[in-house]
Amino acid sequence: MSEQRYSWHASTWQRLQQSRQRRHHALLLRGKQGIAKLDFANALAQSLLCQSPAVDGYACGHCVSCSWFSQNSHPDYRLLTPEQEIPETTDTAPVSKKPARKSTQISVAQVRELAGFLELSSHQNDGVRIVVIHPADTLNQTSANALLKMLEEPPADVMFILVTSSPQRLLPTIMSRCQQVEMPAPSEQEALAWLEQQGVNDAQYWLAYSGGSPLKAVEAATAGNERMQIVPARLAQGYQLDPFTSAAEFAALGMEDVMTAVQKWVYDLLAIRLNTRPRYHVRDLAALQALSKSVDLSALLAFQRQVDEARRSASHPLNNELQLEHLLLQYSKLFPG
Repeated sequence: MSEQRYSWHASTWQRLQQSRQRRHHALLLRGKQGIAKLDFANALAQSLLCQSPAVDGYACGHCVSCSWFSQNSHPDYRLLTPEQEIPETTDTAPVSKKPARKSTQISVAQVRELAGFLELSSHQNDGVRIVVIHPADTLNQTSANALLKMLEEPPADVMFILVTSSPQRLLPTIMSRCQQVEMPAPSEQEALAWLEQQGVNDAQYWLAYSGGSPLKAVEAATAGNERMQIVPARLAQGYQLDPFTSAAEFAALGMEDVMTAVQKWVYDLLAIRLNTRPRYHVRDLAALQALSKSVDLSALLAFQRQVDEARRSASHPLNNELQLEHLLLQYSKLFPG
């Protein structure tokens, strides 16, 4: 686990360092996706656990504590995420031969397992213990209530750091027990400078395509994600789109990623239709303008609602290709031949 620093975190980091001696027992880091909130949380955790932090508050990177942290084995640190594999079970066998699936929630069992950790004393003299929860909005009702009990009676020398891009999904009672920290997004200039340092080609396009989130832009710009560009290429065909061939191509890309890409295209088409600038597809302005001239606004709005509904159910085990065929057929009918 290596420490990452980002220029757009600097002012927030300085504010928290100024209140280091009177720190709150729970922080809620909130901000848009793709701005490295988890990296910030981990840098803060490592700093608080470090035996010899630097003048600017960052961890020294050399002490025993930093060595534990870099090896993901610090005994005073816990990270709760929904990203562990859960084996499929049946009534007749404890574990089936089906592949493990990824959990989408932080379970109550994970939260309850913290009880033993919280009862221990720190492994360092006058030390602190840190629990990072990411993303905190994936707590379900039961696990959120279990966490709330811990926040209501926090153990001494324990700090919770909750990270979220969707604070509206958290229990108000959890939010009220946290010091809320707004994590700023980088300016376009900051984001572009950072992307260029990462060696991202055509950084301005990928930053726009990723909604201004630099970490998402890096991910989108990788060779594996270039294949997603087939989605705007096909949708730009309008009434000439072949729904059946395109559905097969799209299904091979993964339903969730494809539906997100379709959402972005429809958002930009609607923006052009309403005489505003596209947000994501700055390369495709001419195609979007051409399509917008012939599309009916009410029909486009209705289609956008269909796409949004399909995106919400994209992770369900449906027949993805048939669903895509239906959507793309409706899309092609938006444009008169």
